Amino acid sequence: MGATHEVLNQAPPLTGFSTADDPALLEALRRDGAAWGEPEVRELGALAGSAEVQDWARMAEEHPPVLHTHDRYGHRVDEVEYHPAYHRLMAAAVDSGQHAAAWGDSRPGAHLARAAKFYVFAQAEPGHGCPVSMTYAAVPALRAEPELAAAYEPLLASRVYDFGLRPPLGKRGLIAGMSMTEKQGGSDVRANTTRALPQADGSYLLTGHKWFTSAPMSDVFLTLAQADEGLTCFLVPRVLPDGTRNAMRLQRLKNKLGNRSNASSEVEYDGAVAWRVGEPGRGVRTIVEMVNVTRLDCVIGSAAGMRAGLRQALYHTEHRRAFGAELIDQPLMRNVLADLAVESEAATTLAMRLAAALDRAQAGDEAEAALRRLGLAVSKYWVCKRGSAHAAEALECLGGNGYVEDSGMPRLYREAPLLSIWEGSGNVAALDVLRALGRETGALEAFLAEVDAAAGADARLDAAVARLRGLLPQLADPQRAQLLARRLAEQMTLVLQGSLLVRHSHPAVADAFCASRLDGDWGHAFGTLPPGVDTGPILDRARLKDAR
Repeated sequence: MGATHEVLNQAPPLTGFSTADDPALLEALRRDGAAWGEPEVRELGALAGSAEVQDWARMAEEHPPVLHTHDRYGHRVDEVEYHPAYHRLMAAAVDSGQHAAAWGDSRPGAHLARAAKFYVFAQAEPGHGCPVSMTYAAVPALRAEPELAAAYEPLLASRVYDFGLRPPLGKRGLIAGMSMTEKQGGSDVRANTTRALPQADGSYLLTGHKWFTSAPMSDVFLTLAQADEGLTCFLVPRVLPDGTRNAMRLQRLKNKLGNRSNASSEVEYDGAVAWRVGEPGRGVRTIVEMVNVTRLDCVIGSAAGMRAGLRQALYHTEHRRAFGAELIDQPLMRNVLADLAVESEAATTLAMRLAAALDRAQAGDEAEAALRRLGLAVSKYWVCKRGSAHAAEALECLGGNGYVEDSGMPRLYREAPLLSIWEGSGNVAALDVLRALGRETGALEAFLAEVDAAAGADARLDAAVARLRGLLPQLADPQRAQLLARRLAEQMTLVLQGSLLVRHSHPAVADAFCASRLDGDWGHAFGTLPPGVDTGPILDRARLKDAR
């Protein structure tokens, strides 16, 4: 080999780091009563940044699930085969309690600690996080039927990943899935045509077709079907108590843009046995809490993706030279990186605040419950939507190096839109903000109280809050309210993020956020922070270092 084959000016492999090396994350744990969970979060963050787990992530992505509808003899089996790396990721996630374990943990801050774990491990590989999140979200919905909850909740919270199709109550741990949407309805779940026929033993037989059933090898699923009383929620096991397969026919797996390590399927219920969850005819009401919990994970997942993209961009630019200097030392690149860092920290701080609100709501704090409901609606719209733009800009920091699969950036880019679509894409999320404002007693008051906790600390934030208050009277006209719904959700998220950063973040981060996002001294792309922004502390805060 000649000298032309010498590799120069390339960043070395990024391994052996910790995804918990994140001041905004650790500060949130300490601030909101979950400092006791920091050692476990750090341990999990080190695992997520290890070469071994990065290899698992690569293999799970490169070897997507395969559907086997029949065995070699012609028997219907409806099984999905995963690469062993996927199971290793799942086992690590369950062992660390990222799934439903927090529901059985009485310590203050249990849901915040769990959110931090989900955040640090999703940065390694996000696809497996889908069934982990659904298992977490299934518990509050299942509690609408106490007898079922008593039987299944301990197994959903178990820290044992027990994969395989066997009767669920005989396993050591369970994974839950969701099977709600149909091809004619999508987010309009009331358009559901699956029928539920009651049986003498109290069970039901379901017949219908589900357009999106994620993680079809899960042990149990929450689903919606039309009973005589109207749309009702049901629990559907993959395997019946006698060991026979339930009549859930997997039609095909979705060929998705991203989230490739996780199977998503079309399922036909052909007289599938199910048990009712909650009141007959109140299915949407029953699953609302499940939807809210999964939306929290959408926000956390988007924040995790931003942090992962920012890390790669910072690391590459620290090791790449152009025009006589490291990229990270060049003013325009510093502006881009600082802008990405501000967006990332705003998303992380908000996600952890909402997780803390869940803890307090579970303890009976009605104001925190109201804040969580409205805060989740607005942040689901804005934070998840920002994820795609952030991923694109982070990839571009690596140039052509980021466009190739080996870098991992294309996986991050493909994953980003999912979190804005899952549990209601843009318009659905924005309209839910209007719904929360109209139906949730105390929601607006709790939201404004949280924002006003920073009143007087920054004139630009105060002015933005005043503009938001001026927008609210226009919502009295339903037609105009719909036209304003996206703008409203965006502005509400920004002032909430601004308030949190002004109170809790580094002054340079808060200043950059208020100057750009709230005061309008900002362009239409990342890297347009105003000249007066002090990028030094922002980048120093965002760079990899020992977890502190």
